[in-house]
Amino acid sequence: MHHRTVAELMTRNVVRAPRDMPFKEIVRLLEDNDITAVPVVDELDRPMGVVSEADLLRKSSAQPDPFGRTPIPHLEAWDRAKAEGTRAEELMSAPAVCARPEWTMVEAARLMAAQNVKRLPVVDETDRLQGIVSRSDLLRIFLRRDDAIHDEITGDVLQRTLGPAAERVTVEVHEGKVTLDGSVEVKMMIPVIERLCRSVDGVVSVSEHIAYRTDDPRRFPTGA
Repeated sequence: MHHRTVAELMTRNVVRAPRDMPFKEIVRLLEDNDITAVPVVDELDRPMGVVSEADLLRKSSAQPDPFGRTPIPHLEAWDRAKAEGTRAEELMSAPAVCARPEWTMVEAARLMAAQNVKRLPVVDETDRLQGIVSRSDLLRIFLRRDDAIHDEITGDVLQRTLGPAAERVTVEVHEGKVTLDGSVEVKMMIPVIERLCRSVDGVVSVSEHIAYRTDDPRRFPTGA
């Protein structure tokens, strides 16, 4: 099976900010490029961090309310330093949480979730910026056509990977939802088939209605 990599999903023409870019220029950079965040790079084009609209808005939220309707929020020392920053390296969230081009969608998504970030700069083996991958980039995988998913499951999973052990299993795909029917010789094959189908790019869910002849693993087909 071919799993789409970060290199296939990422944006390659990356807008970036040098570490000394002033506040107003960063705001203008985001506006001109219709983006909400930008990686901050050093002199060797290595990501140091990411500055986002949320980072920039700290400057506004830390100012006194001219009408006195809301109190000034309490800020930790590091947060106040960012609110008072004037250059990219003072405003950014750091260090940069980065991905590698060869990673799968799953690896990138798990890192985003673990680090609670919306995007990952992508770096090569020398840590230089190669691209950026966002949540929306990863979600594009779920736009795969049903027939492409069907063909991959039928050809790669059932025929080439599992062979005779799954030759009586049939597949239907609708809106990324996979339904498996048919039968197998041994019960233990059912969760294997289901797990492999779930790993196919673009699959939203898998439901199975597969019958089996025996739950004795000694009857496992020798050609599987």
